[in-house]
Amino acid sequence: MVLKRAVVALLLAAVGAQLASAQEADNFERKEDVIYGRKDGLAMTMDVFTPKENKNGAAIIFCVSGGWVSAHAAIHPSFVQEFLNRGYTVFAVVHGSQPKYTNLEAVSDMNRAVRYIRTHAADYGVDPERFGITGASAGGHLSLMIGTAGAEGSADAMDAVDKASSRVQAVACFFPPTDFLNYGKDGENAMGRGVLANFRAPFDYQYYDDAKQEFEPITDEQKLDELAHTISPVYQVTADDPPTLIIHGDADTLVPIQQAQLVIDKLKGAGVEAELVTKPGAGHGWPDLLKDMATLGDWFDKHLGKK
Repeated sequence: MVLKRAVVALLLAAVGAQLASAQEADNFERKEDVIYGRKDGLAMTMDVFTPKENKNGAAIIFCVSGGWVSAHAAIHPSFVQEFLNRGYTVFAVVHGSQPKYTNLEAVSDMNRAVRYIRTHAADYGVDPERFGITGASAGGHLSLMIGTAGAEGSADAMDAVDKASSRVQAVACFFPPTDFLNYGKDGENAMGRGVLANFRAPFDYQYYDDAKQEFEPITDEQKLDELAHTISPVYQVTADDPPTLIIHGDADTLVPIQQAQLVIDKLKGAGVEAELVTKPGAGHGWPDLLKDMATLGDWFDKHLGKK
């Protein structure tokens, strides 16, 4: 069932069919199930794709997520082949998946992954100051959350990984949610409601009641409003955010293009280089989406060049 959810989620991002049929080039090495952290007694993993030739020393972090569902089976080299062809080392990160984990927990996992990669940058032959991040749909949302809310590490942390920064130097993604309180129009709440009513689990935030010794759902609307601000990239924008590119279809009914417009406008207003590429008539994905990976590659080439 979990695998089925992962495949369906990737199909929502309109890449599944292409991933299954695209030809792979044998120009990379793949190391599977690298453990970047642990939680609840379980390992969190990523796959590392390393070009065999012409490595450019920069890293691309791929958020494996659709509908905040994440699974190792959803990783396919075709989606990152464009980056490998350009010499990038790609880290395909699997986060804690809904319905077990919320999107807030997925953000925490992605922060951990970036910190881990930076801590081990020398092991992978990448520059710790040349990180890009990408994803589609929920993966785009997570990319923007790292781009806008990535943070410096804690100097007094016991774990060396937690001392590292989770900031990145460039973002390029597809059709991301960005403002769950103004979703498609002003005042439209999509915290597992409205258009996203079928995605209730990622917003099923809970707290632990010490007296009852059990988890209780958070139902207070003021607290949920605070969480909506925390999980929405548009409210995290600051002037020091990395250059950001979004590709979005103007006929998308699951994630309205207004979501991309909101965050792009906010970034530009803060003085951050930001660009929206509109796909006329396209919905939540399109048949030749893989061709647009070249546009993402160009963005990363521009902003992750050698320093």
